[in-house]
Amino acid sequence: MALLFSRLANNYVKAGYYPTDEDTLSRVISALAPPSKAGTLRLLDPCCGTGAALADIATGLQDVLEMSQSRSQVETLGVEFDRERAWEAKKLLGRVLHADVHDVVVKPRSVSLLFLNPPYGFGVSDAANPDRNNLDAKEKAERLERTFLKKTVGTLMPGGVLVYIVPFYALDDEIRTYLARNFRNLRFFMAPEKQFQQCVIFGIKVKPGHPDKETLAQLTRAQAGELAEQVLPVEWLEQPYELPAAPAEEFDFRAVRIDAEQLQEELQRFDSSLLWSQFNQHFNQVKATHRRPLRDLSRWHLALALAAGQVTGMVRSKTGRALLIKGDTFKKKDRSVSMETDEKGNVSQTITMIDRFVPVITAIEFTPGPDLGRIIRIS
Repeated sequence: MALLFSRLANNYVKAGYYPTDEDTLSRVISALAPPSKAGTLRLLDPCCGTGAALADIATGLQDVLEMSQSRSQVETLGVEFDRERAWEAKKLLGRVLHADVHDVVVKPRSVSLLFLNPPYGFGVSDAANPDRNNLDAKEKAERLERTFLKKTVGTLMPGGVLVYIVPFYALDDEIRTYLARNFRNLRFFMAPEKQFQQCVIFGIKVKPGHPDKETLAQLTRAQAGELAEQVLPVEWLEQPYELPAAPAEEFDFRAVRIDAEQLQEELQRFDSSLLWSQFNQHFNQVKATHRRPLRDLSRWHLALALAAGQVTGMVRSKTGRALLIKGDTFKKKDRSVSMETDEKGNVSQTITMIDRFVPVITAIEFTPGPDLGRIIRIS
């Protein structure tokens, strides 16, 4: 199910966007620390907005790494639904996908830090809410804070750190239980900025287990507003949350659906690896001068050369069409089955396999025009 439908998109883009304020962000940064061992820190923000928050976190961690002369690197990844904000974020972060979070693939257990400040409110599907003014819709819908949490937590590696910023009243029973089952060292704080009634929750990813009763009790009190005075400190004096280095394995971060603008950007990133940009370099040999044979080839010569896979080069027709051709041959087996019955009525089956050599011509269109580069196969 897609996260949003057209009738909700406008609300999501405008009212649902609550960027993290600078004061809260600076206090969050002071609670984080890079690993003691060198490696790559992979930071993910699945609701990155303009990318400013994750970029500031990366800068803070990079400053610590430089002071300690560590060889670790910081990699930043973002996902943003709104086009304008997504393209702003591309200027600040390493990689940003303009996509719905449900259309994004991230390799599981590969992220060091999940910075999650999701949109607030309810996500509604067409089947669940046929009437946008139906007051009972919220009973059938799931809060976006919960949707994003469950969708993205799987990207955290064991020991990875979660920074979860949501309104304190959104910590319903399902969210509290999910956090207590999947994280240890959970800490709850109210954000210093009071307008949106946000809280900041830190946690370290562990293998899912039974929820800790003390943690559940703390989050229940927090949701009831009993921890309103427990504000995120200006300076973090306790043991910081150390981010683990991401595994040195092949990483997968992509959108399953991509628009033309982002496709063009991806092709530009990998331009040096693409064949088309090096077309002339790879096929420059066609310009080389070849010595002509002593006599014109007969049809027998041509057939023999073709069967040997030695027919290659430029061919031009009288109309001006030009093809770069390469001859080849492959072996094909013809199978036949015969049945015989003897005098006693016994039936025997004979299978005959005959090798047959089939010549093939592969050509690349070199005639200037819309078909330039098209591959043609003749067999």
